[in-house]
Amino acid sequence: MSPAGALPDGPLVAFYGDDFTGASAVMEVMAFAGLQSVMFLDIPDAASLARFPAARCIGIAGIARSQPPGWMARELPPVFAALERLGAPVIQYKICSTLDSAPHIGSIGAALEIALPIVSRRPDVAGWQPLVVAAPAIRRYQAFGTLFAAFGAEVFRLDLHPVMRRHPVTPMDEADVRAHLSRQTAHPFALIDLLALKSGAAQTRLNEIRAAGNAAVALDVIDEETLVAAGALIWANRAGGLFALGSQGLEYALVAHWHAAGLLPPPPTPPRPAATALLPTVSGSVSATTAEQIAWAADHGFTPIALEAAAATDPARWQVALDTAAAEAAAALAAGRSPLVATARGPEDPAVARLAEALARSAAEPAAVNQRIGEGLGLILARLLRHPGISRAAVLGGDSSGHACRALGITALEAVAPLAPGCPLCRAHGSAAPVDGLEIALKGGQMGPPDILGIIRAGGATAHGST
Repeated sequence: MSPAGALPDGPLVAFYGDDFTGASAVMEVMAFAGLQSVMFLDIPDAASLARFPAARCIGIAGIARSQPPGWMARELPPVFAALERLGAPVIQYKICSTLDSAPHIGSIGAALEIALPIVSRRPDVAGWQPLVVAAPAIRRYQAFGTLFAAFGAEVFRLDLHPVMRRHPVTPMDEADVRAHLSRQTAHPFALIDLLALKSGAAQTRLNEIRAAGNAAVALDVIDEETLVAAGALIWANRAGGLFALGSQGLEYALVAHWHAAGLLPPPPTPPRPAATALLPTVSGSVSATTAEQIAWAADHGFTPIALEAAAATDPARWQVALDTAAAEAAAALAAGRSPLVATARGPEDPAVARLAEALARSAAEPAAVNQRIGEGLGLILARLLRHPGISRAAVLGGDSSGHACRALGITALEAVAPLAPGCPLCRAHGSAAPVDGLEIALKGGQMGPPDILGIIRAGGATAHGST
């Protein structure tokens, strides 16, 4: 039993991440607050859970963000049932901080409808669902229900964001989180805005919302004050457990409240990993942010290698493309340079149009081709890990990371050191070396500074000017 004024024993948060990089960011927030965290790549059995008896945050990383509602209806019920059995007071469906989703792909509304009958079976489960998308630590902000995200030195409303309004799968044309998600579900959404949070009226507003019926409630977060207030509201109204939607902003809010309330001591000093000479990297991201990072890497000891994504519409051509890229990457390693195998260098790369044209000409299903690309990146990385002295790797792109990690044979991940917000260094668990014990960083398309690959290679140091 936990003493009064302390956090309860056992897991505090059990989550499913709708993509791998975002899921690792949840571990980052919790682990570096001093709360042991682990993320599995599939539903863990009792033996797998027993390896982490002190875990306070337990997750399952998935690929729902790149899947249609039919897939979600088949695959997510056993996941939510497994999370419910863990008994954590907060069960979370972890979403991207830029709300990547649409009615036909990665539907957050569909996930909510699937989860509620499963996770709300206990009679004392709280009859509301907090929605926390914003996280100031990664420069995401929500004001009066409208979501904003940074790009470079500026902050943009999400429907005007240079990257998100041109996202290749889920372009953002609506910045109001309630309006965006209401396209995906008939479940009601309400709002507790920053004025209520700052004035101390949030509990009254929540009582009014709950009196009107079960609803998901979006919480504004723009600064530390609203972050703490959001976390306090959620924790005080968890009843016998609740289901939440959110980015890692949910964990930031809870941790901020636990610190402010004296429920959690100051975080320990995180470890600083040693630098590594070589960092084999693969990328399936088409974001402008990643393109800038690839350009930096090309000037600082990395060898960019193009992998023709359009070839993935034909299995035979794809195998040739994989073999060619893997051979070039191995040659780079032998020459003392870090290979960076990438399917594109930003949304304007002609490779993006070639893939779209190849999909239009073929009978291939886009989701199956995207999976083939991600798995192919993982297979290339698996070959590179055989090179002597390789102990760290990186994967760029949220959807790519999921498929690549599965292809590598990774079964679980732990966050072991901070690198940049939203991109921790993780330790992989698998059946055998070189995967078991591998240090790996998973970076989402919109995450990280221009020199993120230098930071990963250096183990967290600022890498400007390094070679």
